[in-house]
Amino acid sequence: MPTLAPFPVEDSLVQLPPPLSKWGRLTEKWIDWFTSLNQQQNSTSQRLRTVTLEAQQASIGTTSIPVGALAAGLYRVTTYARITRAATTSSSLTVTLGWIESALTLTFAGAALTGNTTGTVQTDSYLVRIDAASPITYSTTYASVGGTAMQYRLDVVLERVDA
Repeated sequence: MPTLAPFPVEDSLVQLPPPLSKWGRLTEKWIDWFTSLNQQQNSTSQRLRTVTLEAQQASIGTTSIPVGALAAGLYRVTTYARITRAATTSSSLTVTLGWIESALTLTFAGAALTGNTTGTVQTDSYLVRIDAASPITYSTTYASVGGTAMQYRLDVVLERVDA
């Protein structure tokens, strides 16, 4: 996770012409405040990417979340799936996540959404620990029965939660 640059404590807050250049520096109170702000920022999670897919009506094969090479560490993956058009008879949607930890390929499949109404929604949040430069993936398994095919929306949010 990127961190903020060190504070320019010895630099002037504003540029003043000589001989006044020693004035305008931060007070100790401001230095403490900016330091605590920096520490707070560095300790919070950082959203890396949001994938939004609308009007889907088929399975999605295993797809890497497009963020490039990730550092080893702990990440939170949050998924949100909602049926946006019900099938004529019935439907099912399962969201699956994948990652690599300790050189093992791991997956987690959520519960199938089978409500088949536009009010059918599922949201889950998962913590995953990954090896360096390994992808975090998502996929869906889709089934729809009847003349009108079920459609769905899928959002996948990736956050880094450790430094």
